[in-house]
Amino acid sequence: MIRLITTSIYIFAFLLLAGPATVMAQDSLSVAPAAIEAATPAPAEAVVVEEVAAVLDSGNTAWILVATILVMLMTIPGLALFYGGLVRQKNILSIIMQCLLCVGLISILWVSFGYSWVFGTSLMESGSAWGAIIGGSDKLFFNGMTLDTLTVGNIPEILFALFQCMFAVITPALIIGAFAERIKFSGFLVFTVLWAILVYNPMAHWVWGGGWMQKMGAIDFAGGTVVHINAGVSALVMAIMLGKRKDYKPGRPTTPHNITFVFMGAALLWLGWFGFNAGSGLAADGLAANAFLVTHLATSVAAMVWLAIDWVLHKKPTAIGTCTGAVAGLVAITPAAGTVGVLGAFFIGAISSVLCFFMVAYVKPKFKYDDSLDAFGVHGIGGIVGSVLTGIFATQAITGQEGVQGALYGDWNQLWIQLFVTAATIVYSAVLTFILFVVVNKTVGLRVPPRIEEEGLDVYEHGETAYNS
Repeated sequence: MIRLITTSIYIFAFLLLAGPATVMAQDSLSVAPAAIEAATPAPAEAVVVEEVAAVLDSGNTAWILVATILVMLMTIPGLALFYGGLVRQKNILSIIMQCLLCVGLISILWVSFGYSWVFGTSLMESGSAWGAIIGGSDKLFFNGMTLDTLTVGNIPEILFALFQCMFAVITPALIIGAFAERIKFSGFLVFTVLWAILVYNPMAHWVWGGGWMQKMGAIDFAGGTVVHINAGVSALVMAIMLGKRKDYKPGRPTTPHNITFVFMGAALLWLGWFGFNAGSGLAADGLAANAFLVTHLATSVAAMVWLAIDWVLHKKPTAIGTCTGAVAGLVAITPAAGTVGVLGAFFIGAISSVLCFFMVAYVKPKFKYDDSLDAFGVHGIGGIVGSVLTGIFATQAITGQEGVQGALYGDWNQLWIQLFVTAATIVYSAVLTFILFVVVNKTVGLRVPPRIEEEGLDVYEHGETAYNS
């Protein structure tokens, strides 16, 4: 039955989104051969070509090891503390457990077949049209990957696979913010497994693994479409379909139980994001340094803009608002970190903060949907803003003389590509999430009973309480 559902969904996705296969994005994340060819001096009458084995780059390897640790810190403890501090104390353990589940379970799925589905090459090499949709089965359980197998940047492929695993881990964890305080743990588990398989893996292949979006020329350096739009749109669909919390009042946010946790989580996210973005070039070089710089700058601008808006409209600058603004900036700069400079970082940070504030403070109360912790308002909208603005602010000062550039510098084509890919991501995520919600809700169930919701998920779902008093 599951195989039938899986096959049907992939066929639907192919018919819906298969577009012209005509590059880019986390360019550096495509797996390279372990050996390179180099021409050697030879007599005029003959050219001798010999293979030179690639040599592991210890500097790049050390940096990506650190970057992998930083990205993992974003989920546990970063996101767990950020989301956990925003909910009421009777539900903090449910947030922590959901984050822990994502780390453990998605890692197992990734090693088993996720990495192969995203970065495998067997279908493309066979000439199959399915190669534009999914990678293949050649790297199941890391088949063929040894200690000496190298990839781009001359780092071990097993390290590259682990680095990418942390992206696969955090993406479904971001959705938690939309349905916090009202979802069954068993339903969350089944939904997360299916979502990772049928939504995240195909999208990651399309953008980073040689799929049709990458061949179109889409720019997504570190996850604007794959991570943030993907998770944010799914979060909105889940929030609407699951329904509002029983005591939810539009325009009156639930009081967070621990703002100190919110700050600590935001700080760890800010720190970890340097690995997220600066590590995505897979090398310790100038591109990594620029990604580090623009990530920090855009985040700083976004945090200060949100603070200023809070101060003007509500007469007090709040810690939660400033932390939320920082996360909005982190989200928006993610797809652009490898293609924009200081100017782009300033505008992306400022614009994302304004638009995310508008969504959280005005649009959500207007339409009365209960996106509990603003997963869509921050990650969905921030990802959309960043993806589109990449098509405006990308500059050859960063990408090189033959690199991509945005509309601001005369290349309007890149903006149209970004708009199309952004729209396609929204449609795919929304449709597949809707289907998965219906399937899981009809089989396992997703919404907890009213009594459990009222008294708290921690005790009823996990048999524990976070505090003794």
